[in-house]
Amino acid sequence: MTRNPTLLLAGLALLLGGCSMAPKYTRPTSPIPSSWSGDSKGPTADADADVIPNPVADIQWQEFFPDQKMQEVIQLALTNNRDLRVAALNVEKAQALYRIQRAELLPTVGVLAVGNRQELAFDEQLITSEQYSVNLGVAAWELDLFGRNRSLKDAALERYFATQHARSAAQISLVAAVANSYLALAADRENLQLARSTLKTQEDNYKLIRQSTELGVASALDLSQARAQVEAARTDVAVFIGLVALDENALDLVTGVCVPGEMLPDSLESVQAPKDVPAGVSSGVLLQRPDILMAEDQLKAMNANIGAARAAFFPRITLTASAGTLSTELSGLFQAGTSTWGFGPQITLPIFTGGANRANLKAAHVDHEIGVAQYEKSIQTAFREVKDSLALRDTLEDQMKAQQSLVDAVGDSYRLFDLRYKAGIDGYLGVLIAQRSLFSAREQLVNIRLARFANRVVLYKVLGGGV
Repeated sequence: MTRNPTLLLAGLALLLGGCSMAPKYTRPTSPIPSSWSGDSKGPTADADADVIPNPVADIQWQEFFPDQKMQEVIQLALTNNRDLRVAALNVEKAQALYRIQRAELLPTVGVLAVGNRQELAFDEQLITSEQYSVNLGVAAWELDLFGRNRSLKDAALERYFATQHARSAAQISLVAAVANSYLALAADRENLQLARSTLKTQEDNYKLIRQSTELGVASALDLSQARAQVEAARTDVAVFIGLVALDENALDLVTGVCVPGEMLPDSLESVQAPKDVPAGVSSGVLLQRPDILMAEDQLKAMNANIGAARAAFFPRITLTASAGTLSTELSGLFQAGTSTWGFGPQITLPIFTGGANRANLKAAHVDHEIGVAQYEKSIQTAFREVKDSLALRDTLEDQMKAQQSLVDAVGDSYRLFDLRYKAGIDGYLGVLIAQRSLFSAREQLVNIRLARFANRVVLYKVLGGGV
């Protein structure tokens, strides 16, 4: 049998160190249907084995956004965006805090060297005493018999995992934001090209009508109407020039640097469409969305805090022990017969705390209930986002086809009005109305194509697309 009390208590600590008073974690039941139509109940999701793989998360963003220029801009943002940089630094901070908390489970071993010299006057005699010591030992190491430090360590670990998922969510949001800004710039540049083309056509018509007016063929009313159309087209050009400038500024901000001109899109038509989300994806994939995983990790941390609050009701045992050498002379510190050791266990038993421990436990349970509600709300919000995007996807396809038919019909109408005006059958007003309608229809077609692309970007984001 060992006679060393330090080894005895250390062995006891190792034997009981696995004890934890935290309740067993159980994932809350998913509060959403298993399909987007809402005709069946969702998976219980009580265990990790019930988690449904997310095929969207397996698609890397480079595959989801195949346009080469867009990829270069997104990569620029991933390198320079400050918000993503802060999210990455938060991960490093949480990792350091976890290591600090984990270190509480292990004893802190240190060396203490002390030199003491005293001079005392006694009966008119000066007495000098010296004492030197060097000790290696452990100071106030808590034996985690009831798992308080272990629960705090588990909570810190879950918070670290939460920051990792927060960084993934931030990266997905950043990729989506860059893609949307890029597409908006492409659409406004295409609309600017359309406005400039329309202005050029209007100016050419105005010149022809002015010549016809001088020859007495066209009326002054036709000339006035043509001039008004030119000014309206010039206004459209100015509006889109301003929008393009704002889009470029927004893209620079989200990217974190000034985007080189060669990376910018010429038009929306020149941009390769983002990948569409595969059909038939179950709503259970939302459990793997980074922000929902972050909410679950925070819930696990709150669950671990209950264990720490429970352990506060039980005794806390701290151990201070040291071994070294003691001598009245510095030169004799390491000679035979100068060894010394000390052992000082301390037990603190809470008897009366004014209800603080009970209140802390109550607060931990309430925090856990809040975490459950936040976790469920995050799932419900994600379900609503995906369901809205899927519903809009189908309608945008129909709008696209209908708007293209409208552009073709209005284009035919414009050509007929123009022929009738040149043949002297109708006045110029019909030409103006048809031409303005054609411009509006083409502009709306660009906007619908933008909405269709943006809808795919939203689906990439809300389904937790790959990073």
